[in-house]
Amino acid sequence: MSDLKSCPSVDLEEFVDNILKKYPAKVAKKRKDHILVRKEEDPARESIQANNRTVPGIITQRGCCYAGCKGVVLGPVGDMVHITHGPIGCGFYAWLTRRNLFKPGEDGKNYSTYCFSTDMQEQDIIFGGEKKLKQAIKEAWETFKPNAISVHATCPVGLIGDDVQAVAREAEAELGVKVLAFNCEGYKGVSQSAGHHIANNKLFNETVGTKDEAIPGYSVNILGEYNIGGDAWEIERILEKCGIKIAATFSGDGKYDSMTSSHMASLNLIMCYRSINYLAEMMETKYGIPWAKVNFIGVKAMSKSLRKIARFFEDPELTRRIEEVIKEEEESVEQKLAPYRERLQGKTAMLFVGGSRAHHYQDLLRDLGMEPVAAGYEFAHRDDYEGSHIAGKIKVDADSRNIEELKVEPDPEKYSPRVSPEKKKELEQESVLGHYHGMIPDMPPGTLVVDDISHLELEELIKTLKPDIILSGIKDKYVIEKFNVPSKQIHNYDYSGPFAGYKGAVNFARDIDMMINNPAWKLAVPPFEKKPLLSADLGTD
Repeated sequence: MSDLKSCPSVDLEEFVDNILKKYPAKVAKKRKDHILVRKEEDPARESIQANNRTVPGIITQRGCCYAGCKGVVLGPVGDMVHITHGPIGCGFYAWLTRRNLFKPGEDGKNYSTYCFSTDMQEQDIIFGGEKKLKQAIKEAWETFKPNAISVHATCPVGLIGDDVQAVAREAEAELGVKVLAFNCEGYKGVSQSAGHHIANNKLFNETVGTKDEAIPGYSVNILGEYNIGGDAWEIERILEKCGIKIAATFSGDGKYDSMTSSHMASLNLIMCYRSINYLAEMMETKYGIPWAKVNFIGVKAMSKSLRKIARFFEDPELTRRIEEVIKEEEESVEQKLAPYRERLQGKTAMLFVGGSRAHHYQDLLRDLGMEPVAAGYEFAHRDDYEGSHIAGKIKVDADSRNIEELKVEPDPEKYSPRVSPEKKKELEQESVLGHYHGMIPDMPPGTLVVDDISHLELEELIKTLKPDIILSGIKDKYVIEKFNVPSKQIHNYDYSGPFAGYKGAVNFARDIDMMINNPAWKLAVPPFEKKPLLSADLGTD
């Protein structure tokens, strides 16, 4: 039976078996390894499959390689012009859907609200679109004078063979502006995770380390923070209050020039491990910058992350200042959170979103007295679930092999270890540096972990576990709400936010309270209770 206080009578293993019986045998065999009932007190004894191809027709939340590259990693950099080379639908799909906010720098350049596309038509597919792309790059430069330009290839471009790399090199030589070309055709890999990897590789090869500009003081880069609803600004407020300078953000509210000199910072802080751990690992190898996994979502998680930074720099004055900020900020939000916690205490939640958010937001839910009962990622790899220590043990399949793995060596001139080998080893043993323990260890026995959840599995979970709210994405938001269960989008915050940091926790509590305790959910009648649903048995002949 489940150890959950909210549903102690549910036999989760029997529940999973009943779901699998509804699938054809081959599908059930594949899905079985992607669903884990937490039983062991020692999470190291439990494993889950991830980053495999989605079963066709199963209805997944995943996005494509292009979405991961342009929509997630590059799109938030607002002083660049990002050109989608492909049909207009691809450009529209990745246009501001994640609400990555941007404040222009001193040069006033801000192109984040524009949608740039070559708008490929049938004749371009037949005769090729390279000339059209070159003209688009030239037009973008002459019209806007951005700090850099990126080009993102989509599925038809890969199929017809347009050489976007050659076009980018020619345009860069002719115009004198950096042009980054990404072969992120949507069909590559098994999800948007492939696009993250491609974006990381190109930024590392052609952007990071191209300008040496000293960064004084306690400097950090924030990796995998995308400034949804203003999260990055709340994080920046807190870090600056502590006396910590953000050298560059990859890539929420990110500026191209700050990325070029980001190798001069003292420490890399990783928020979304899945989308940017490649860059962190490569920067450590080439430049000697260590990385620390942090979580700025939740009051306790924010404080824990600040103390991790203090432990790295190990300066008494900085540590004192950080403790003062923690005390001041925690006291300022505690009184505001108290009434929400009283109304949300004991409420249950499920989280199926992203590559780190389904883990991060569990900390914030627990701050509010809520109980996460099931969670999973859309595009995670096994190390996102089980921890970074297993990354080297994961078998590389054919879908992952078509994403280039860069061979990185220490830069003979720019490599500079930030701490001594002895200190680094000590901090690694304390899990301060170079370690992410994954989501599974934070989920107690009696909870459920589901990778790349299907709509069938989601519907059955809603019927059985009866959660009070589900944190998810846009593709399943309205499916969930037809069951009279509120759904909070954690990819764009439903036009709210910020949710990061101390003030963000109050914003989140306010939104969740309004959603869960809204009486409208009890008044609505799901459509499938008004009319009978079509049903059929799977043919076996």
